[in-house]
Amino acid sequence: MRKGREHGAAAVEFALLAPVLITLVLGITEFGRAYNAQITLSSAAREGVRVMAIGNNSTAALTAAKNAAVGLQPALADGDITISPATCTSGAQVTFTITYTLSTMTRIAGPFPMEGKGVMLCGG
Repeated sequence: MRKGREHGAAAVEFALLAPVLITLVLGITEFGRAYNAQITLSSAAREGVRVMAIGNNSTAALTAAKNAAVGLQPALADGDITISPATCTSGAQVTFTITYTLSTMTRIAGPFPMEGKGVMLCGG
């Protein structure tokens, strides 16, 4: 008789702790995705500003940034990227900004706005 009571206690303890553990695992997963997306955005912005500063070609800079961020889902669109100023004169600074909205897997929180920015001196 005693053994049955212990099994019941274990089931109740599991029922109380399971949601906490599942929430913890999902939170870790979401944080990892967000961290990876932020690193990807920063790398893509750095690559885009490098191409713009050296070649003064905004189309090539957009393509370079998109190619550096192929892991993002949904993919980057041209409207997500801002280049300021539009042309790069030697000695001036160019800023390459990517704005992105990261949706979450669980849909519990979010979506989260993110930004990657690169600044470089024009003229290589």
